[in-house]
Amino acid sequence: MEALAAINRWLAKQHVVTWCVANQGELWCANAFYIYDAQKVAFYVMSEDKTRHAQMSGLQAPVAGTVNGQPKTVALIRGVQFAGEIRRLNEEESAAPREQYNRRFPVARMLSAPLWEIRLDELKFTDNTLGFGKKLHWLRDSGTQQA
Repeated sequence: MEALAAINRWLAKQHVVTWCVANQGELWCANAFYIYDAQKVAFYVMSEDKTRHAQMSGLQAPVAGTVNGQPKTVALIRGVQFAGEIRRLNEEESAAPREQYNRRFPVARMLSAPLWEIRLDELKFTDNTLGFGKKLHWLRDSGTQQA
């Protein structure tokens, strides 16, 4: 669980996720502020149902994406690539994460958009601060991690 702990620490410090969905041969990506739940290994994002990515996702869909910083030198590159599933939360199950989301992003209190959970099933963390090209891997089903 060392790899997941390192990934969790880094993701907790970031705030924008990019995710991509596919539907009937069409691909689309979106960006949003997120909160991260290290216990569930999941992001929570807010997005209106009328958006292209929400309509392509339906109530749930496979998803892939990234979280990355914006360093100016290669030696400082750090970022996560992931695969998982996005699903729209109902009002009851979104209550607790919405409260956390609103705390982290107070402007969200003004919005009534639904909350979505991106459950992460696979993570690859590139961390050049540990050495050029250093990668940490985690898979949900097996609990597998590799350095």
